Amino acid sequence: MKLSSSQQQGLVFGCAFLAAGIVLSTMVFPFWHLIREDVFEDVVILSNDNGTCYVETIDDVPKTIDNCNFDAGDEVTIKFGKDLAWANVVTP
Repeated sequence: MKLSSSQQQGLVFGCAFLAAGIVLSTMVFPFWHLIREDVFEDVVILSNDNGTCYVETIDDVPKTIDNCNFDAGDEVTIKFGKDLAWANVVTP
């Protein structure tokens, strides 16, 4: 099978495009940056605003907890993704 000059150029361009895509997807924007580490922390509920609780955590990002039935001052264990602004209460 003999390729013409334009087919050879197209093949080279396609391979270069594929190689650049692989390099960009693995080195510049790795997939594992989308998966955040789960963090567990014991915190004190700062306030409860109609079922939405607010807490402070060690990463200095205030967290909100939806469907929260705890009162201000209650101590709970929460689970959150690193550097995210929402959390869930971990039930014992």
